[in-house]
Amino acid sequence: MQFHIRCKSFPFIVQIMSVRDEYNERFAFVVDWFDHAAGLVRKYQLLYYPKDSQIEMFDIKNRRTFLKKCEYPSVALKDIYIGATISIYSRQLKVVEFSDDYTKNALSPKQEKTLAIVKPDSYAHLGKIMDAIAAAGLTIGDARMVKLTPDQTEEFYEELRGNQMFSKVINFVSSDAITCLSIVGDGSIARWNELCGPADPNEARSQSPQSLRAAFGTDNIQNAVHASADSQAAVRELEFFFGAGSSRFAQTAVLDNCTLGIVKPHALAQGLGGKILDDILTRGFEISALQLFREDRANIEEFLEVYKEVVPEYNDMVSQLLEGTMLVMEIRAEDAVASFREFVGPSDPAICRVLRPHTLRAKYGHDKIRNAIHCTDLPEDGGLEVEYFFRILQQK
Repeated sequence: MQFHIRCKSFPFIVQIMSVRDEYNERFAFVVDWFDHAAGLVRKYQLLYYPKDSQIEMFDIKNRRTFLKKCEYPSVALKDIYIGATISIYSRQLKVVEFSDDYTKNALSPKQEKTLAIVKPDSYAHLGKIMDAIAAAGLTIGDARMVKLTPDQTEEFYEELRGNQMFSKVINFVSSDAITCLSIVGDGSIARWNELCGPADPNEARSQSPQSLRAAFGTDNIQNAVHASADSQAAVRELEFFFGAGSSRFAQTAVLDNCTLGIVKPHALAQGLGGKILDDILTRGFEISALQLFREDRANIEEFLEVYKEVVPEYNDMVSQLLEGTMLVMEIRAEDAVASFREFVGPSDPAICRVLRPHTLRAKYGHDKIRNAIHCTDLPEDGGLEVEYFFRILQQK
């Protein structure tokens, strides 16, 4: 059965198969792409066919096909949600709205967002907590490590003002860095609260022994993680940490005795981010700054420029970092560049598995391009690479 659809965001008619036919089901989104050369935002309709991971795109303004229907397995339906940035053939596309009612009705409940905070007492368990989120089938849509001032912490916890624990909560949460995560998924608010367990870790250990607070919490103040209570709280709290005013928070990168680590897009897409972080922390390295980045080609080429005339895989290296979201970290240790590079292992995972089987690339890499981790190679570049992501790109 065929039919025509027309929507206000996509004013020309596209003939497609019925979306209610399970063999031809498709979902439609409006996406924005910033054209740096022209200095303007271009809008497209993106159609996604989950049965065979096919996509096609239409140029809304010019009313014509932009990308013919083709398989694109590196983008999954869980990656396409309102506010997400996805990469298609090296173009960073921001998903801004659903393009038809069928997509909105089918996917809105499955793309609920909530806020998670890994509190100072659970810093050492950050990787395990992120892994638990992935294991629950939820997606981390954004992440950043921040250091709140007491005033900022009071603003966030305003609803607790007057509570006898208020001052203790403020002192504790502002005492050190926290990691804020935007979680996306079907019923994410309820599921994340269930994963956290009761606010009192002692109660959690008796009622929900598998929960995060049961595993990592100490008391009502040092209880490992924060979860948004309901949908209204989730909207407000996500805006607080990831909205327009989020640049006011202090940067946690120190640019001293440091090196850069990047969990590459392919490893994040496979849900390996938490496991990799846990290995890094267990090995004794300090993760002093962390943030998810999605960058355009110009910035990635600028970052990797040192490899351009040296490494034959340069173009493939650029393409890999453009494929999706990167988890970027400032890693600190004594002789940080050399010690972390040794832990990451040689660039070719096949060599790692033979000569250095306990390295990160041996455990999580596939080939020289999809080798799970980028690390700084030269001692003099450690601070420079960290500065590029955590200072220079923040100012662009």
